[in-house]
Amino acid sequence: MGILNLTKLLADIAPQCIKETEIKTYFGRKVAIDASMSLYQFLIAVRSEGAQLTTADGETTSHLVGTFYRTIRLLEHGIKPVYVFDGKPPELKGGELNKRMERRAEAQKALDKALEAGDQTEVDKFNRRLVKVTKQHADEAKELLKLMGVPYIEAPCEAEAQCAAMVKAGKIYATATEDMDALTFGSNIVLRHLTFSEARKMPIQEIHLNTVLQELNLNQSEFIDLCILMGCDYTDSIRGIGPKKSIELIRNYKSIEEILKHIDKDKYPPPENWNYQGARELFENPEVADPETIELKWGEPDEEAMVKFLCGHRQFSEDRVRNGIKKLQKARGTSTQARLDGFFKVLGTTPAKRKVEEKNKKNTSNKRGKTSGRGRPK
Repeated sequence: MGILNLTKLLADIAPQCIKETEIKTYFGRKVAIDASMSLYQFLIAVRSEGAQLTTADGETTSHLVGTFYRTIRLLEHGIKPVYVFDGKPPELKGGELNKRMERRAEAQKALDKALEAGDQTEVDKFNRRLVKVTKQHADEAKELLKLMGVPYIEAPCEAEAQCAAMVKAGKIYATATEDMDALTFGSNIVLRHLTFSEARKMPIQEIHLNTVLQELNLNQSEFIDLCILMGCDYTDSIRGIGPKKSIELIRNYKSIEEILKHIDKDKYPPPENWNYQGARELFENPEVADPETIELKWGEPDEEAMVKFLCGHRQFSEDRVRNGIKKLQKARGTSTQARLDGFFKVLGTTPAKRKVEEKNKKNTSNKRGKTSGRGRPK
């Protein structure tokens, strides 16, 4: 789920923080991709267009088709992708996972009724709701990425948190995901729609956390409390308080503790035993692997092993796979070209340094003014 309605809230009251860009903008950039979200997109996209792609034995291959061709596309545009896979879910996510199981059970019942009634539109709708990324999907995607020479990371816990840690450490430019809680975890830059199919013709959305905080007039701690109020994966939210009420309350009272002191609890009853502190701690101090210990390497693709992996019982077309590998090998040369700004370290200007620079500039200007009437020396 991520953060409920956060994208809409930002579009409504802080539109400056969402910039639409083209994929070529990210030439030479390292981007951390939320792998589970990416695999889900591939499964859902194919399901939306009809049945899943499968082997003769009925094993799904849509996730491999998507990973293979979409990764090649990213590399062709000079992007260096790093896929980050979820580890164990945090204990606080148990409630959300139970809700998902309940929704899946309801969707299955609705699907059975639609099948009985022969309503194909409803069948397609509930089939999509039953799509789930499994451990097998993830393991197969990891194997394919290894054969393609593309690095991946197994996060100890939430993938979005690991992506954010990599971005904050400067090892990665941005997090590519559709889940907005990457911002809540502190990712400086989030890219949405990067792994969408080009057929969907959706521009990439680039969201900068600093601009989000400036536009909302919040600091990171207040932003985290806003996200918890709006609805996250780790705890319930206050019934009756939607996005606009949430931002109003956070701006007025700055924290959930202060909000609870001032709201009408009869009108807005907080959840029983509300563990918002636990959710806050999880966003502020998530379990992640130290980015400094992670080495990222893009290697040579193993053509024959890839053909064997995809064209054996998974029944991919060998000609198409080999053509894809040619593009992959060519793209590797493109992606190894560095961005010009990668050769330079951009240093921030401190207020003290800014004053010195302004003073020097003023002195220089005064000197020019005094000498301007003297004419050129002979």
